[in-house]
This record gives sequence, structure tokens and C-alpha cells, in this order.
Amino acid sequence: MTDRRTSPSAFSAHLLEAATGILERFPGELKPEIYALSFRIWRADDDDRRPYVAIGYNTETQYEREKRHGDPGEARWNYACWLLDGFETLGNVPEDPAGARLYVAEAEDLGLWFPDGGPDDDGPDDDERDTLRELLWEHFAAACVELARRLHEEGRIEKLFGRPLPVVIFDMYRPGWEVEATEAANPPGLIKGFLEWQRAAEEE
Repeated sequence: MTDRRTSPSAFSAHLLEAATGILERFPGELKPEIYALSFRIWRADDDDRRPYVAIGYNTETQYEREKRHGDPGEARWNYACWLLDGFETLGNVPEDPAGARLYVAEAEDLGLWFPDGGPDDDGPDDDERDTLRELLWEHFAAACVELARRLHEEGRIEKLFGRPLPVVIFDMYRPGWEVEATEAANPPGLIKGFLEWQRAAEEE
């Protein structure tokens, strides 16, 4: 199997360049108070063939606002307390036409794509579709983890913000997965606070 970290696919290469552009477009006045980046995975119309990642951030101002209502650790690291709306998206969505084309082509090449069901559909049965949906999610989730890792490894985050920032990756349909994903996506020391909060929450 080809090592996608040394030989990235066209879709992965697109994600890296497009995500860098998104980070560049973050409001300049907010950059000093951004303490974490967010990768929120979702799917358009609840269709697993149309995944996307919204690339955003959380700020010290938002943290101060939320921590007044409860646990400071939760306010700082629980994405439910974060800014989530209004961010640019990448993936198989109209907002990212180049990414959509590359994503579908890659899914087809990997044998993961399936058509819409219909009365004359001779494609996979329901069980096979469920398997393909899971594989499509795993493929896109891995691409997002790889994206965050490469942004760190190539120094793009540090160059744009003047310092390294943790990337918290999450999918609201997969509670708890954000720990595994965020650990895989970041240098260990960068997410110390995130992991400490997660461990404390598990012990409660």
C-alpha cells in the first residue's frame, strides 16, 4: 500500500492547500486570541458520501464567556462550548467544487462509492451499503487527521499564527472519537490540557 504521508493523494494535497488558505483568511484581529483550531466533520444532507470538514477556531473571548457558566476545563476543551458556525468547509460539498471532484474520484478508485438507490438499482444491497458508509467515514476521517498532522509537520500553523496551536478533530455522531483523532493529529505536548480535561471528565 502506498504511504499517503509521503505520497499524498490528489484529494489530500487539495485539502492541505485549501485548508492553508482558510487559515490565512481567519480574521487578523482574532489570531492573537485563537488558542485552538477545530476540525468539525459532518455530512451534507446526512449523506455519508458527502462528508465535509468545517475548519474553525476557538478564542479566549469565547472561553471567558463560557467558563462563567460552569467548569473552566469544559469551557476550554468541550467543542459544545466552542464557536462552531460560519466557518469554511472542505470536502464533497458545493462550497468546495475541486475537492468534491477529487473526493468522488478517490472514493471510486478505492471501490467505496455507490450510487443512489432506486427501483432499477443493481448496486450493493443494504448491508453492503452500510459497510461502504462506514468505510467512507473512516477514509474521510483519516484524511482529516492526516491534514492536521501535515499542517503541523510542515510548520504551516506556526507560520500563520506565530505559534503552534492544537487541532481538535471531532464528529458529533462519534462521541469520544475526538480523543483518538486529536491525539493522532497533534504533537503530544500541544494537547496536554485537552487530554487532562478528558481524563478528569472520565473519572467523574
